[in-house]
Amino acid sequence: MDTPLKSADQPSKAVLSDRVENGRRISRKQLVNILNYISFQDGTLLVRFEHVRYGTLLSLPAKPRPCSGDKVDCLWSGRALFPRILSSHRLHHILISDGQKLILIQPDMDRADEKGIRFLLPEVCYELNMRKTRRHSCEGIRVEFVQSGMFLVGELQDFSAVSFRIEIPAGSSKLFGLIDPEATATLVFRGGQEVLYSGECRIIRRTHCRKTGTLVLEPVHHQIRRFKPKEFRSSRQILSPAPNCVFRHPLTGKTISLPVVNLSGSGFLVEEHFESSVLLPGLIIPHLEMTFAPTFHLSCRAQVIYRNVDKTPEGDVSVKCGIAILDMDIQEQAALSAFLHHSMNLKSHVCNKVDLDDLWHFFFEAGFVYPKKYALMHAEKEKFRETYKKLYMQNPHIARHFIYQDKGVIQGHIAMVRFYENTWLIHHHAASKSNAMVGLSVLNQVGRYINDFHSLQSTHMDFVACYFRPDNKFPRRVFGGCAAAIKDPKGCSVDTFAYFHFSKSPAPWSMPEGIHCIAETDSEDLLELESFYEHTSGGLMLQALDLEPQRSTGISLNREYNKLGFKRARYLFTLKRGNSVAAVIMVIISDVGLNLSNLTNCVHVFIPDTDNLPPVTLHSVLSMLSGYYNQEDIPVLLYPASYVEKHSMPYEKLYSLWVLNMQHTDHYFRFIESLVGKSHG
Repeated sequence: MDTPLKSADQPSKAVLSDRVENGRRISRKQLVNILNYISFQDGTLLVRFEHVRYGTLLSLPAKPRPCSGDKVDCLWSGRALFPRILSSHRLHHILISDGQKLILIQPDMDRADEKGIRFLLPEVCYELNMRKTRRHSCEGIRVEFVQSGMFLVGELQDFSAVSFRIEIPAGSSKLFGLIDPEATATLVFRGGQEVLYSGECRIIRRTHCRKTGTLVLEPVHHQIRRFKPKEFRSSRQILSPAPNCVFRHPLTGKTISLPVVNLSGSGFLVEEHFESSVLLPGLIIPHLEMTFAPTFHLSCRAQVIYRNVDKTPEGDVSVKCGIAILDMDIQEQAALSAFLHHSMNLKSHVCNKVDLDDLWHFFFEAGFVYPKKYALMHAEKEKFRETYKKLYMQNPHIARHFIYQDKGVIQGHIAMVRFYENTWLIHHHAASKSNAMVGLSVLNQVGRYINDFHSLQSTHMDFVACYFRPDNKFPRRVFGGCAAAIKDPKGCSVDTFAYFHFSKSPAPWSMPEGIHCIAETDSEDLLELESFYEHTSGGLMLQALDLEPQRSTGISLNREYNKLGFKRARYLFTLKRGNSVAAVIMVIISDVGLNLSNLTNCVHVFIPDTDNLPPVTLHSVLSMLSGYYNQEDIPVLLYPASYVEKHSMPYEKLYSLWVLNMQHTDHYFRFIESLVGKSHG
């Protein structure tokens, strides 16, 4: 450095004198070890000189050399302006700082020149506690300071858990003078292009010299709100043994390891020493690992949400910080969920490997695969087996299954699959008839998973949906009852389809007179479909099935399926009479057995004008589109279901599509809680 340090942060002689009396004594042997550690880290200490006439102090940084006896050599860190300083100053003391405590050394000087200094170590020196919390040095952290429209850029010099010190370069000196010390400011910390912290702060101290301006600030808030508050929060569990969270601190670059006090799927609580705490509310941790064992750890992106200081009756002080998971790889979500579910109930399993013979035996025994369903499955049962082998043995990230298993015997099952861009379909809900509560138990499992992870970007879960038969008592009570309880179709909706099978015909199809064309669906067609649907239902179906005018193409999701060895494709067609939309047809193709009722491998027909589409025309269109499928019998879901009755058209059953908006999870869990209470009652 070119000039000696005159830092306002360095303690005065009076302050040092006051603290020495209460300081901890450090022997020469201990001091030698401290000096050698500083040398090993290529660190510095401060050599402080007193002006012989005026009594002012100058501080010069110096790097200690290896030391073993009662003398130590130090090299100046930069140019030390000798002999001019030595002619007007004398050695006063030496300071070693760790950000919280100072070691004060009052040695005798052996020699000093323009290269360095040698001094004799005293028998005893003193450790002085100068700050309640340690300051941590930073490098390369850009700071953006915003106050009342004024924008300054500086660098973070150091921080503690309760304050920051930033330096503003000389080029902003005019603006620096306009800073209002009584008003708050917004600080943004960046490491490269990544935002690491943003928050409202108040100014504690402001100093300005020719080259730089320095600001010391403290956060206004000790808690931030990252997500919408929820009545039904993720269940926190105290684990034994507890995992550790390990991360590279984004501001210092140092590796931090802290014990996890409790853990849920959405976040966790950690504890640290008050004096050395490094976490502050709002701090983003780009990469954090929860380590359960040397070979079992989970990674996530996280953010500190709050910081609470705890004092025990004995006077011990610690800090507990709540950390929210901002995002996590979807496969690691499943691993965390499996760990937490199994810790809470040893019979609850998430995405566990299952003996497929046992699973199929359970489906038949529980009546989930009933005679009519098996008759439709039989011709392609080997394809069903192959699909389930991939689903349950490879555990692809597009699918999740939840199993209640007692001593190796499967008693309950539910699954879900991400089949639309931001929609997961819940299906295959089955339970042993010997235990009435198992059905609710696995439903609670999938609910916990949804509640834990739906807000993470990698989950792609804006909606969950479920097809159910309205004549089936349990889903009608759960899903139909939930929609009735929420009383808001934009929060939860139920729409009913007529379901039938269409058999392929080798005869060529022909378009009856009066129908002008069938073409690929465009945004205007979907806008008309949306107007019809809003008038008749006003629910969530079109959003959940990616049928809005500004819809997702689904191409990226198709690619994900293909990479995993699965099949997914979707085609949209519009049948028009003149300029009017007679029907929008969604041809959706996937692996046989992805859904046991093939509701993910079927045709969806939406008919806005139920009066002017004759069944013969509909059959002609279905005949044309049947070429997209390999199977002879193609499932068809037709909306609105009133069409089949109006035209006396045969159908096999009704299916209702239930959709829940993830912004209304509290309403769902409130209803499920009341349902469980009634069941127990």
